[in-house]
Amino acid sequence: MDSYDIIFVGHVAIDQIVPYSGSEHSVQAGAVLYSAMAATLSGKRLAVVTKMAEKDEYFLTPIRERGIAVYLLPSLVTTHMHVVYPTTNVDERQIFQKKSAGFFSINDLSAIEPCFAYLSGITNQEFTLEFMYELKERGFTLAVDMQSFIRQVDQKTNEILMRDVWQKRDIFSMADKVKLDAVEARLLTGTDNLEEAAMRLEKNGATEILITRRDGVLAYHKSKTYFEKYSNRNSNGRTGRGDTTFGAYLAHRIDHSVVESLTFATAIASIKMETPGPFKGSLEDVLNRIKASHS
Repeated sequence: MDSYDIIFVGHVAIDQIVPYSGSEHSVQAGAVLYSAMAATLSGKRLAVVTKMAEKDEYFLTPIRERGIAVYLLPSLVTTHMHVVYPTTNVDERQIFQKKSAGFFSINDLSAIEPCFAYLSGITNQEFTLEFMYELKERGFTLAVDMQSFIRQVDQKTNEILMRDVWQKRDIFSMADKVKLDAVEARLLTGTDNLEEAAMRLEKNGATEILITRRDGVLAYHKSKTYFEKYSNRNSNGRTGRGDTTFGAYLAHRIDHSVVESLTFATAIASIKMETPGPFKGSLEDVLNRIKASHS
């Protein structure tokens, strides 16, 4: 069996972006793409497990070029998303899922030794509670992007609706780390205060929490709160902000403190947000950004 420090499980998708101003365009997307690419500076052994049509396999080239192993599970279609920004606020968007590559099963990971598995889905059409239970039974340690359950696809319109998750206590009980953005945190907890939201999530069983918002990231662990601001000069690469942050955080967190990991991840995400697409910078870029933002 193959051995890794972290595996990233989720769909790599095609996003059709309709900006408030500017030209409509397509980009490679998916939480697994942004998070895995952001983790590569850690020096850890990484793998991506994804489902897509084999004809679109070339989308995985950037992942392989960063030294990440890829397990492609062939599907009839590649997941397609339609993302509309109706205002200048980059955090306000309408998302539709036009096609889905389908759910993952425990057999999809049969060739991989139990390790840290990050379930980085785009919508609720990728993971089930049963899949999580089976991963835990096999010995995997889990991290979960809560958008994998909060983003629920309307079966009639294909619009992604943000809804509370009634199984959240079960999810939190199985997840070592969870990631949300401020909108998702409010939906699950009823409060806009990030620290209060994190406290309520902890009471529901979450043990280490990252909540991203427009200006920065809150980390909450063992009833302690940490916050780091983003330092991006523009938001041209807003898509993938939270995924980039959490992917970098997970990898760095393996052998660093919460504070060190938060600082490192926020610098990577800040650089990424200045350019569309996944993070492609160097360690020197990140260290320089940390130095500049803390001077």
